[in-house]
Amino acid sequence: MPAWVNAGYQEYAKRLPAELNVEVVEISMAQRRKGEAPDRAIELEGKAMLKALSRDDHVVALALEGKAWSTEQLAQNLRTWQDSGNNISLLIGGPDGLDKQCLQRANQRWSLSAMTLPHPLVRVVLIEQLYRAWSINAGHPYHR
Repeated sequence: MPAWVNAGYQEYAKRLPAELNVEVVEISMAQRRKGEAPDRAIELEGKAMLKALSRDDHVVALALEGKAWSTEQLAQNLRTWQDSGNNISLLIGGPDGLDKQCLQRANQRWSLSAMTLPHPLVRVVLIEQLYRAWSINAGHPYHR
């Protein structure tokens, strides 16, 4: 990832409390073959994502066909996730989206935006929104 992505991500990740530990697990993007439909690459990426999950993980797939949440709704979801005690896995697909098996495995589908966002930017927006949701739940003044 470019330095600005790592810097932006780290800025918000360091603000999160210890009980809201966020870990990034990067799955290598499958090779796209010239002239080939992306289905094979999407499937390979999906299998790798599913392999990285634990059986008890609560899986949230970031997908265009997901539900759009306000920041307040994300805060409510975050509270529910934290209360459950389970690990939460947020799946971000490759440039061609998530494999259908990942979508089927998901407990929730979340649309971060109706716009197509570059993956580096998604990482920064996602961590900032998690921090903002936490700040709402904690009564912190960050979210005004």
